[in-house]
Amino acid sequence: MKDRADRLAEAWGELVATARRTVTDGLVVGTSGNVSRRIKDLVLVTPSGVPYDRLGPGDTTAVDLEGRQIIGTLRPTSELPMHLAVYRSTTATAVVHTHAPYATAVSTLVPELPPVHYMTAALGGPVRVAPYALYGSDELAANMLDALRDRTGCLLQNHGTLTHGDSLDQALDRTAQLEWMCRVWLTASSVPGHTPNLLSAGQLDAAAAQLRGYGRQG
Repeated sequence: MKDRADRLAEAWGELVATARRTVTDGLVVGTSGNVSRRIKDLVLVTPSGVPYDRLGPGDTTAVDLEGRQIIGTLRPTSELPMHLAVYRSTTATAVVHTHAPYATAVSTLVPELPPVHYMTAALGGPVRVAPYALYGSDELAANMLDALRDRTGCLLQNHGTLTHGDSLDQALDRTAQLEWMCRVWLTASSVPGHTPNLLSAGQLDAAAAQLRGYGRQG
């Protein structure tokens, strides 16, 4: 039992640190956005309306895959349906949702982020925009899942981003890469008289193959 408690405490500490980074990295404002981590059938998740710098070890909040609260008294994030939808449909163990400004701007302009950089391949291909639905709704969760098909990240129209991964670090890194690509595309497309060059499907496939070996030791 002590080992399980220690693992949960460590995971909660990592989750809070990741949530705080979304603020310091300019990906959210105030208490917007949310972060979760799956451990078997338990989902640790940031609570609703609590500034991340006030969260401590005693604020651990967790639900099961049906959304029933298992640990804590703070109310889980209102975006819990999106997090649970990801865990029920993928092998992900971490989800990061933000209101990143450049990504949110792009979500109001196009149905998918044009492939302006080869890191598009790291997210599975051109990043789709999930049609707008009220935050916290099952409709938004369904729209998000459709946009995430064969992808590890998507944009939420007039709302923000959602990425998932095998760890909190990976999910957050994918959010940062997505925000950066949105900034690049907005910057390039704003130059009068010029249209950004986009990568072809073949070029993205080649980048994906190259990225599969990235960071591995020889």
